[in-house]
Amino acid sequence: MPTYAYRCKDCGHAFDVVQAFTDDALTECPACGGVLRKQYGSVGVSFKGSGFYRTDSRSGTGGTGSAGGSTSDSAAGSSTSSTSSSSSAPAD
Repeated sequence: MPTYAYRCKDCGHAFDVVQAFTDDALTECPACGGVLRKQYGSVGVSFKGSGFYRTDSRSGTGGTGSAGGSTSDSAAGSSTSSTSSSSSAPAD
């Protein structure tokens, strides 16, 4: 269940309450009986697991790209060698 922070508009009393999503929001201050207002804060985010770091995503694509590059280099090398063997045959 989530924890909600409240602050009284009249006296400034601040407190936290654990409530279910289905519970109604509190409207009356327990200290003075004034009007309460929910407080919203920043959310703490923590990234866990692989794939959240800049170097993780690059190493995966870099490995795939270099593998694809070596395949292209092999194809280029075979076409170069076939061209050079064709060139050497008429010269003899």
